[in-house]
Amino acid sequence: MPAPKRRHSRARGRKRRTHWKPYVPQYVICPNCGNPKLPHRVCPNCGYYKGNLVIEVKKKVSE
Repeated sequence: MPAPKRRHSRARGRKRRTHWKPYVPQYVICPNCGNPKLPHRVCPNCGYYKGNLVIEVKKKVSE
C-alpha cells in the first residue's frame, strides 16, 4: 500500500472529515394514533401507513 510522501495539513484533513456526522433520527407524529414514529415507515404502535392498515399489531395483555 502506498505511504504518504508528505503530511496533510489540518485543514485538508478536516475538509475530508466534514461529512462524519452522527445520525440523529427525526420523528414525526402518526396521524392515526398520535405516537412518534420514523418518517416513511409503518407506525409500530397502530400498524397504519398513509391512512391504510398495513400490519396487524398485537396489543399487550395487561394482567
